Amino acid sequence: MSTSPAPLRTAVVGAGMMGADHVSRITKRISGAEVVAVVDPDTARAQAAAALAPGSQTFASFEEALAGVELDAVIIATPGFLHEPVILPALEKGLAILSEKPLSDTVESSLRIIEAEQKLDRPHIQVGFMRRFDAGYQQLRQLVESGEQGALLALHCAHRNPSTPPNYSESALITDSVIHEIDIVPFIVGEPIVSVEVKKPRRNSLAPEGLPEPQFVLLETASGTLAIVEINVNIQFGYQVTTDAVFESGVASIGRAETIQVAAAGQIGQSVTPSFKERFGAAYDVEIQRWVDAAHRGEIDGPSAWDGYLASVVADAGVLAQQSGRREPVTYALEKPAFYGGATAGTGAAASLATA
Repeated sequence: MSTSPAPLRTAVVGAGMMGADHVSRITKRISGAEVVAVVDPDTARAQAAAALAPGSQTFASFEEALAGVELDAVIIATPGFLHEPVILPALEKGLAILSEKPLSDTVESSLRIIEAEQKLDRPHIQVGFMRRFDAGYQQLRQLVESGEQGALLALHCAHRNPSTPPNYSESALITDSVIHEIDIVPFIVGEPIVSVEVKKPRRNSLAPEGLPEPQFVLLETASGTLAIVEINVNIQFGYQVTTDAVFESGVASIGRAETIQVAAAGQIGQSVTPSFKERFGAAYDVEIQRWVDAAHRGEIDGPSAWDGYLASVVADAGVLAQQSGRREPVTYALEKPAFYGGATAGTGAAASLATA
């Protein structure tokens, strides 16, 4: 008689909105894993998140968690600049790792991470680009691959938030928000981003002082397909992420029909999701379940650290484009290593960068 493997003993590092949501998700909706540790230097926040996983312990640092409890896996839900200090010791312990986006806050840090991971026998890091697990994006990718509507010519993407947290910077528009489009565009198109340009329209007076937004980010892929991304993070009405794909013989749209549409009293309307948790909740569930299942098999099942590195390179070019006002080329320092399923050496960096 076969028996189910023991649950992955998982630490969640970072007990803010995202981390607490993952604690609740694993406890209530995911099979094959359990949260045994919640790590956050804010004791009250750690305790509040740990209450969602009865029996879990709280720790002020990841080092304390490693010393205090047996772990098989870790989910990292801290700001990007704090990812590397958790990822590197987690790699040394051979843990399964789910790092929320971005992989890290700089290209240099991302390179250190992929170099450290390649010392192991296989990839251990999955990056939390959850849009790849959303049904709409999956269907759109399949439509592109089918060729049913001809070639994909352009994407119109909108990424709208009701408001920004304190200390949100202009560069965070790229590194914390558009980073999702930076990953999903190559996923849909099937080829790398080769340039970035940023345009700044009239400023929204509802944005915090000193934050010039909204902005329009133009991502160009290797074939000339253009993705026009509206990043608009103080629009007040709710959380909305949409994509319109323009083909040679048609247009496909996703992201506008998450809620019921009602026609009544001479008006037609529908509600808007208030946050990422409602808009992408199902995608997060699929992402984490597949990560857990893959970890039991000794694999990852989603974006790799290599994908995280690619996104960090494009994000760097995007921040430079914000400052320069020019079209900035994207230069990748490496060809995709065989460790990540790379092409044969010598085929050229651009040819080997398309994500799986």
